[in-house]
Amino acid sequence: MLRHEFQPGKLVAGLFLTAAGAVYAGDAAGLWHTPPLMAVPLVAGGLVLAGVTAAVTRGIRRRRGTENGRGA
Repeated sequence: MLRHEFQPGKLVAGLFLTAAGAVYAGDAAGLWHTPPLMAVPLVAGGLVLAGVTAAVTRGIRRRRGTENGRGA
């Protein structure tokens, strides 16, 4: 089986989207009250952080010469 390269930007985006889902799941279960537009800053902030993470990762990989993640 071929291994895929690790992409931290996608990990960050997934964590923030999972957090947004968990916030609304808690609201639906009646554990707490969540304002209707709470997902907007949570998801937007997560996507911005994911973009920054992906850009930093790409810069590090370019500098090392490991663009595909498999070494030089």
